[in-house]
Amino acid sequence: MFFRRRSAKPDTTKIQADIALRTAKIVHLTHNDFDAVGADAVHRIRFRDEGVYTVFSSVGKFPMYLDIISQIAGKGDTLSISDLSYRKGVEQHLRRLKQKGWRIEWRDHHRWHEDEIGHVKSIVDLLHIDTGRCACGICASDLAPDDLIAQEIALVVCDYDLWKHQDPRSGVLGLVLQRHENREHVRDMLMLGVFDDKKIRSEYEDIMREIDKVMRRTKKAASVLGTNYRTVVAPMYGYPSETAAFLRKELGSDIEVLVSGSGKFSIRSVPPISHKIAKEFGGGGHPNAAGGFFNFTLKDKILLRLLKKNRWFEKIARYADSIRK
Repeated sequence: MFFRRRSAKPDTTKIQADIALRTAKIVHLTHNDFDAVGADAVHRIRFRDEGVYTVFSSVGKFPMYLDIISQIAGKGDTLSISDLSYRKGVEQHLRRLKQKGWRIEWRDHHRWHEDEIGHVKSIVDLLHIDTGRCACGICASDLAPDDLIAQEIALVVCDYDLWKHQDPRSGVLGLVLQRHENREHVRDMLMLGVFDDKKIRSEYEDIMREIDKVMRRTKKAASVLGTNYRTVVAPMYGYPSETAAFLRKELGSDIEVLVSGSGKFSIRSVPPISHKIAKEFGGGGHPNAAGGFFNFTLKDKILLRLLKKNRWFEKIARYADSIRK
């Protein structure tokens, strides 16, 4: 199979029913990576008594989940959003949530425009944006500043999410959590202050056996483009952060773009322009790492599958060349 097997689609009917019938006082809507898992562990440490119901969401499905929750009575409970950035038109969902009786708190570390901050801040009960920390770090500071386990979780997560890579535990967990089926186990261990166990180690070793093949396959399929920047664009076979780092080392690139069969892409860059490039293609993120979406036609999908490239490869390379640092 050309691309990695997609994870099962979320059971939105079950999620909607679970939230409607919830006993938990906190609904945590968060991203689906290591930062989000750490943030969820912090939420569950802080709100042990109140209870937490968690929805892990991709960036693309974030508005859909807001729409689902906005149809359910809040009854004064809290919708806590973390590690998810502003999306155009999100205000309509937030207003409906408030009308339904939800309290809304939003913590994020991606880059927002001032007008976006103003629009959202006028609706929600709390908005905390801090680009200098990971989302888990913001949650730990706000929700559990005196809890030693929560603070250690934040240190390990931020080490990975902010690309410091000084704590060996973060690299292991960051890689293990690229398999989404490991989220709940890792989260539950983090809540206990456990950062490594037999299952985590087994998953890590299995991934390491797979990852070398993924990297070599990606390099073989890569296109080197651009004039102002050396931009490498390739099909995505998995492990985007690790593969981008490998391509940079092997090909001497300034920018790495990995493209999935659906048109979703992950971008890493040496110059701090990833978020600007991603914004042009319906996404966002950080100066050195971000993600976005290409509007693939059937022809685009076929060309990517057969030729390992399509028209969007040149488009994103040209746009990158047009950006000043």
